[in-house]
Amino acid sequence: MCQKLVNKYNVAGPRYTSYPTVPYWNAETFSLKQWKQVLKQSFDESNAEEGISLYLHLPFCESLCTFCGCHKRITKRHEVELPYIKAVLKEWQLYRKLLGAKPKIKELHLGGGTPTFFSPENLTFLISELLRVSSLAEDYEFSFEGHPNNTTTEHLQALYDLGFRRVSFGVQDYNLKVQNAIHRVQPFKNVKHATEAARAIGYTSVGHDIIFGLPFQTEADVIETIRKTETLMPDRIAFYSYAHVPWIKGNGQRGFKDGDLPTPESKRQQYETGKSLLEKVGYTEIGMDHFALKTDGLYKAMQNETIHRNFMGYTDSKTQVMIGLGVSSISDSWYGFAQNVKSIEEYYNLLGNDIIPVYRGHILNEEDLKIRKHILNLMCHFKTSWIQPEEVFDELPEVLIKLKELELDGLIGFEKKQMTVTEKGKPFIRNICMAFDLHLQRKKPDTQLFSMTI
Repeated sequence: MCQKLVNKYNVAGPRYTSYPTVPYWNAETFSLKQWKQVLKQSFDESNAEEGISLYLHLPFCESLCTFCGCHKRITKRHEVELPYIKAVLKEWQLYRKLLGAKPKIKELHLGGGTPTFFSPENLTFLISELLRVSSLAEDYEFSFEGHPNNTTTEHLQALYDLGFRRVSFGVQDYNLKVQNAIHRVQPFKNVKHATEAARAIGYTSVGHDIIFGLPFQTEADVIETIRKTETLMPDRIAFYSYAHVPWIKGNGQRGFKDGDLPTPESKRQQYETGKSLLEKVGYTEIGMDHFALKTDGLYKAMQNETIHRNFMGYTDSKTQVMIGLGVSSISDSWYGFAQNVKSIEEYYNLLGNDIIPVYRGHILNEEDLKIRKHILNLMCHFKTSWIQPEEVFDELPEVLIKLKELELDGLIGFEKKQMTVTEKGKPFIRNICMAFDLHLQRKKPDTQLFSMTI
């Protein structure tokens, strides 16, 4: 990769799990009443045909991983499980009452935190109760995130019996020095056992999450991690860039010094080396930071151009409505976003008063919706198009200026009514999306809000 481009484009930028990004939500004018209105509108438009997605945030972890930017609560007290489950079920009850019809679930994902912090029995109770008052789409998909150290065969079997067929395991890196730095020590044998147990039970898609750019991590560490991963051949691999955002409240990313991190140049080389190794053994790049075998549903969705991206990551298909349950969860009605409160105590209090526990959000205007579509196209397909050229070039002149510069650097190309990201440009996909981000261009942040793009 050209060092000049790395230096030029290594800036702080969003990962675009939403547009507008969370720091640019119109929180001052947003209200729970507005959220209810746009959610009901979207549900009525889409539920019967495509169903909805459900994301359940299970925030508890027994120990703090210092690379993690997710919302979590550290505890070894497992008596917290049942009260939290009952609160999540109460939240679902409030949403069902609002929607006024039986939701048809197409996707259900358990994230965290550590979902496998919860016992198999309590997870069975949670999912069974959710499904008892819902219906299922014909081609539904259930998935969860598992910690290799505590995902037991009992966990895997219980969730399989409830309809789960996809699981992802957080690997990060196999070098012990790196693992100690991020407080995530898990031997390869644990990952191997969890992966093989999932396959023996019948899971059709097993994923591994690998991170590059971690403290003390070297290119040799990435090679060794991928070599070990190759012996297990997971169906999907998320090969993430470590997001260093220690300024976020509650973030544990203070267990090492900035000087312990790889330089931007070596970090980028870690990715290029890792990507090359993955492609040599049969993986195909799927969107940003994701790879899949050609037998996996995500690869097929990419081929069919039905792949979608939301707050749960890349998915095989799109739903217009995604409802997030649990503390800090984010919901998406396409026309608006809403995020739940982050305090478990406040979450319980609001639900006890029959209030959907949302505390901030954003209602998208026409410009937001237009740009959101382009950014989603780029993130999923590495291309976007428009019906009329003026959709971009006349109405959004700020975008044109940025795109011309990206074109001169060989990162994008134009033909007729389509813009395509080049192979050279794929590592800079976040920067390319930033060209469309009018909120970011019109109001530069005074302090750093985002991780570096490279």
